[in-house]
Amino acid sequence: MTMTTKVEWDGDVRFKATTGTGFSITVDGDQKAGPRPMELLLAGLGGCTSYDVVNILKKSRQDVESCIAEISAERSDAVPAVFTDIHVKFVITGRNLKEKVVERAVKLSAEEYCSASIMLEKGGVNIAHSYEIVNID
Repeated sequence: MTMTTKVEWDGDVRFKATTGTGFSITVDGDQKAGPRPMELLLAGLGGCTSYDVVNILKKSRQDVESCIAEISAERSDAVPAVFTDIHVKFVITGRNLKEKVVERAVKLSAEEYCSASIMLEKGGVNIAHSYEIVNID
C-alpha cells in the first residue's frame, strides 16, 4: 500500500503538509503556527496505538468511555536529536473494565499491531507502555 503526503514551504520555518487523503496541517519549527515535526511523530504514535487499544477493547466487549494516551519522550542531546525513550501511559475510563483485558490490549498494540511503535522500536527507541483504569458506575 502506498501512502503520500506533500509538504510545501510556507515561509520562515513553517510548512504546510497535505496528506494523500486531503487533510492539511501546518508544521512549524518555532511552534507559532503549528506543532513541531517531532511532536507530530509522537501524535502519530499516540493515534496509532490508541486506535488499536480502543478497537481491541471494543471487540472484547469492554464498555469504554474514554481512552487517553499520555506520551512523554526523551531526545538525544546530540544532532540529530532522535528519540531515545518514549513512555506511553493509557488512562482508560469505562464501566466494569477488566484489567487482564486492558493489559492484553496494550500489549497487543505494542507488540503486534501499532506500526508506528514497532517501527520506532526497530529504529532503536526504547518504548515503555503502562495503563491506568478508571472504572465508573
